[in-house]
Amino acid sequence: MMYDEKLKVYDALVAKCPRFERKGKTMPYTSANGYMFSLLNKNGEIGFRFSKETQKEYLEKLNTTLFKSYGATMRGYILIKDDLLQNLDEAATYLNESYDYVMTLKPK
Repeated sequence: MMYDEKLKVYDALVAKCPRFERKGKTMPYTSANGYMFSLLNKNGEIGFRFSKETQKEYLEKLNTTLFKSYGATMRGYILIKDDLLQNLDEAATYLNESYDYVMTLKPK
Protein backbone atom coordinates (compact mmCIF):
# COMPACT_ATOMS: atom_id res chain seq x y z
CA MET A 1 0.00 0.00 0.00
CA MET A 2 1.27 3.45 -0.89
CA TYR A 3 1.47 6.18 1.76
CA ASP A 4 -1.66 8.02 0.53
CA GLU A 5 -3.70 4.81 0.64
CA LYS A 6 -2.40 4.02 4.13
CA LEU A 7 -3.31 7.54 5.29
CA LYS A 8 -6.91 6.94 4.15
CA VAL A 9 -6.96 3.64 6.05
CA TYR A 10 -5.50 5.31 9.17
CA ASP A 11 -8.07 8.12 9.01
CA ALA A 12 -10.90 5.59 8.57
CA LEU A 13 -9.57 3.59 11.51
CA VAL A 14 -9.34 6.61 13.82
CA ALA A 15 -12.83 7.72 12.71
CA LYS A 16 -14.17 4.46 14.20
CA CYS A 17 -12.93 5.61 17.62
CA PRO A 18 -15.00 8.61 18.80
CA ARG A 19 -13.07 9.18 22.06
CA PHE A 20 -10.10 10.75 20.24
CA GLU A 21 -9.14 12.26 16.89
CA ARG A 22 -6.21 12.25 14.52
CA LYS A 23 -3.67 15.01 14.93
CA GLY A 24 -0.64 16.09 12.92
CA LYS A 25 -0.42 17.40 9.38
CA THR A 26 2.87 15.88 8.19
CA MET A 27 3.06 13.00 10.68
CA PRO A 28 -0.42 11.71 11.50
CA TYR A 29 -0.80 10.51 15.09
CA THR A 30 -3.19 10.16 18.01
CA SER A 31 -2.46 11.24 21.56
CA ALA A 32 -4.22 11.48 24.90
CA ASN A 33 -3.21 12.29 28.45
CA GLY A 34 0.02 13.79 27.05
CA TYR A 35 1.13 10.56 25.32
CA MET A 36 1.17 9.56 21.69
CA PHE A 37 -0.39 6.12 21.23
CA SER A 38 -0.57 5.59 17.48
CA LEU A 39 1.14 7.00 14.45
CA LEU A 40 1.64 6.65 10.74
CA ASN A 41 5.31 7.00 9.80
CA LYS A 42 6.77 8.29 6.54
CA ASN A 43 7.09 4.69 5.28
CA GLY A 44 3.32 4.26 5.54
CA GLU A 45 3.56 1.97 8.57
CA ILE A 46 1.14 2.20 11.48
CA GLY A 47 2.16 1.59 15.07
CA PHE A 48 0.10 1.27 18.27
CA ARG A 49 1.44 1.66 21.81
CA PHE A 50 0.76 -0.85 24.59
CA SER A 51 2.06 -1.79 28.03
CA LYS A 52 5.17 -4.00 28.05
CA GLU A 53 3.10 -7.10 28.89
CA THR A 54 0.48 -6.42 26.20
CA GLN A 55 3.16 -5.54 23.66
CA LYS A 56 4.87 -8.89 24.26
CA GLU A 57 1.56 -10.75 23.94
CA TYR A 58 0.56 -8.99 20.71
CA LEU A 59 3.98 -9.40 19.08
CA GLU A 60 3.25 -13.13 19.16
CA LYS A 61 -0.52 -13.11 18.71
CA LEU A 62 -0.42 -10.76 15.71
CA ASN A 63 2.84 -12.20 14.33
CA THR A 64 4.37 -8.74 14.09
CA THR A 65 7.47 -6.79 15.09
CA LEU A 66 8.40 -3.74 17.09
CA PHE A 67 7.47 -0.49 15.36
CA LYS A 68 10.17 1.75 13.93
CA SER A 69 9.78 5.36 12.88
CA TYR A 70 12.52 7.44 11.30
CA GLY A 71 15.01 4.64 12.00
CA ALA A 72 14.32 4.47 15.74
CA THR A 73 12.49 1.65 17.51
CA MET A 74 9.50 3.22 19.27
CA ARG A 75 9.34 2.01 22.86
CA GLY A 76 6.07 0.21 23.61
CA TYR A 77 4.88 0.22 19.99
CA ILE A 78 4.09 -2.69 17.69
CA LEU A 79 3.76 -2.64 13.92
CA ILE A 80 0.14 -3.04 12.77
CA LYS A 81 0.38 -5.20 9.68
CA ASP A 82 -1.73 -4.77 6.57
CA ASP A 83 -3.66 -8.01 7.16
CA LEU A 84 -5.09 -6.60 10.42
CA LEU A 85 -5.97 -3.36 8.63
CA GLN A 86 -8.23 -5.35 6.28
CA ASN A 87 -10.67 -5.51 9.22
CA LEU A 88 -10.99 -1.97 10.57
CA ASP A 89 -13.46 -2.99 13.30
CA GLU A 90 -10.93 -5.44 14.72
CA ALA A 91 -8.07 -2.96 14.29
CA ALA A 92 -10.18 -0.33 16.11
CA THR A 93 -10.45 -2.61 19.17
CA TYR A 94 -6.65 -2.61 19.38
CA LEU A 95 -6.48 1.15 18.87
CA ASN A 96 -9.07 1.69 21.61
CA GLU A 97 -7.07 -0.60 23.89
CA SER A 98 -3.98 1.51 23.17
CA TYR A 99 -5.94 4.65 24.11
CA ASP A 100 -7.14 2.99 27.33
CA TYR A 101 -3.53 2.14 28.16
CA VAL A 102 -2.20 5.71 27.87
CA MET A 103 -5.14 6.92 29.94
CA THR A 104 -3.77 4.80 32.83
CA LEU A 105 -0.42 6.61 32.71
CA LYS A 106 0.38 9.61 34.89
CA PRO A 107 -0.65 12.67 32.83
CA LYS A 108 2.22 14.62 31.26
